[in-house]
Amino acid sequence: MTDTRLDAGAIELRPLSPAVAAALPHDRPTAERLLGATIPPSWPQPDLLDILPLLAAADSAAEKFGAWVMVERGTNSVVGDIGCLGPPVDGVVEIGFSVVPERRRRGYASAAATALVGWLRGQPDEREILARSEADNVGSIGVLERAGFRRTGEADGQIRWTFGP
Repeated sequence: MTDTRLDAGAIELRPLSPAVAAALPHDRPTAERLLGATIPPSWPQPDLLDILPLLAAADSAAEKFGAWVMVERGTNSVVGDIGCLGPPVDGVVEIGFSVVPERRRRGYASAAATALVGWLRGQPDEREILARSEADNVGSIGVLERAGFRRTGEADGQIRWTFGP
């Protein structure tokens, strides 16, 4: 799985391998070497930091439904991450994403979401792709709309989304 890469225009998506997850956040030089990209001080963001131990322990079957790293082609630098919140359950998978503050508003999250959704649609276990966003997060709302998601509900300050018509 670690050789799989997704083309997303100005960025490339690379799976976050268990070895890279294990090296982060304390052994950044090893993580950079294994990932083959420069890691800025602002990455990983808090949501990814919280799940690094789970990603480090993932087996190869679960790795593809974990985190993918957004690497900016022009600089070969990590600009964010996107991924699934676990493997499909009854054909349903949920995605989430983040971009480092200094690289936001460049279309990277939209490109990454479109590429990941395209890849997920080709997986045999996938039937439905979900996402959530904070109701006041205009950037994330725009990303999900541009990637083809539609609103399906709102609760507790979060909008629920599903991919497709």
